[in-house]
Amino acid sequence: MTLTSVMRAALLSSVVFTVGTGAAAAAEWRGWNIHPEGYPNSDALEQFAQEVTEKTDGRVEATVYHNAVLGAQPDAIEQTRNGALDFANFNMGPMGPIVPATNVLSLPFLFDDLEHMHTVMDGEIGQLFADALEEKGLVALSWFDSGARSFYNTERPIRTPADMKGLKVRVMNNDLYVDMVDALGGNATPMAYGEVYQSLKTGVIDGAENNYPSFDTSNHYEVVPYYSVTQHLIIPECLCIAKASWQALSEQDREIVREAAIRAAETQRELWADSSAASRERVEEAGVEVNKVKDKSAFQEAMTPVYDDFIDAHPELESLVSAIRGTK
Repeated sequence: MTLTSVMRAALLSSVVFTVGTGAAAAAEWRGWNIHPEGYPNSDALEQFAQEVTEKTDGRVEATVYHNAVLGAQPDAIEQTRNGALDFANFNMGPMGPIVPATNVLSLPFLFDDLEHMHTVMDGEIGQLFADALEEKGLVALSWFDSGARSFYNTERPIRTPADMKGLKVRVMNNDLYVDMVDALGGNATPMAYGEVYQSLKTGVIDGAENNYPSFDTSNHYEVVPYYSVTQHLIIPECLCIAKASWQALSEQDREIVREAAIRAAETQRELWADSSAASRERVEEAGVEVNKVKDKSAFQEAMTPVYDDFIDAHPELESLVSAIRGTK
């Protein structure tokens, strides 16, 4: 059995093959988006909706609803699976309860950088994830960026794992991220996002981790002098179509929708890169010292116990993890 077939079997065996059914809107498509208008993802989705509407000559009329007005992400995922919504932009982080294999994408230091993630998700491995999602009622046509999270703190630049020793670092409430910081010698501190600024300012915590735009717009740069580009967490997002809505399309319209989704991903990635560059420029102008970790091998080696625990819990996904890390 080939590696691809092994991984495919692992992915598909990690889901329950029960796809919700429901009425699919064959002509008037409603699209879900968590972000506000003007956000890179929002602009890309608007482009997608406009292109689909124009190129199908109105056979599909697609409209995007921003700011999660159609429900929170878990609800929107279920609505898209059962055909109550027709398309959406979903982050893979919360997808684990539905497609457990996508938990692989939350492993720290899985991808070397954004380009590595693009190579993986745009290729054969990304198609394996798409196949697994389709078994659960979601047709993933392209992959968006959600940024690359890096460490920032009040004490010193992070250049090697040793620089993390003893730092109290805020993380999202996820055991993988707690274990990540602990494995690097830091003290992981799960905390609500809204509490981070004051906690950094008063010394309750020494640091946190996030992407450039969030570091900028949260104003954390005002109280943190060091931002270290570790890019330890890079979680892709999908532009997904409800399976029922997809199956209702003609072959001609499927091709139109697929091509529009790919172009939307290209636009989103460009806009996200521009936004990240602008945020980096703003925080550097404000006096933040930025350093890039060019060789992540020591950090990746430090993740061995984290990966061992993950594989112990999900042995069927070991070949998938190895294939992603081995893709260049």
